[in-house]
Amino acid sequence: MPETDWPVGIAEMKTARSPDRLSAIGLGSCVGVAVWDEESGWGALAHVMLPAQNGLSRVPVRGKFADTAVEWLVAELVQKGVDQGRLKAKLVGGANMFNAIQYNPLPVGTRNVMACREELTKRGIPVLAEEVGGTKGRSILFLPQDGRLLIRSLNQPERWI
Repeated sequence: MPETDWPVGIAEMKTARSPDRLSAIGLGSCVGVAVWDEESGWGALAHVMLPAQNGLSRVPVRGKFADTAVEWLVAELVQKGVDQGRLKAKLVGGANMFNAIQYNPLPVGTRNVMACREELTKRGIPVLAEEVGGTKGRSILFLPQDGRLLIRSLNQPERWI
């Protein structure tokens, strides 16, 4: 069966089962949170924009915030029969894209990464690898069957984590 690439836009989340793949383009200060279970071949990807909802949105956009996105990723995979205890995660993004704009002591990219890690830790999901921070955007291709992530950045060689 041929694979299908499913794009995950900003503030979106999707699940896929091997051989299908998930991708996110333009992760700047946003964080791609990839969660998977090798045994079942199921995985999920969120394109997280902000650390926490904190009443910011009257209409819930769960994929937009680290706290609601990670909760949804886990719930969706468990609903598909995945054992939460087998889930693993990888993080990509969280760059400091806006040096001149500082409304908080920590850049939003850094806060996004911290919030994603915290939400995963709360649920006992280990982060096996990450490529976060810096000043360049990234795009990713996620393979749920084994959790591999292909990372692409401008003027950088492609790399797998």
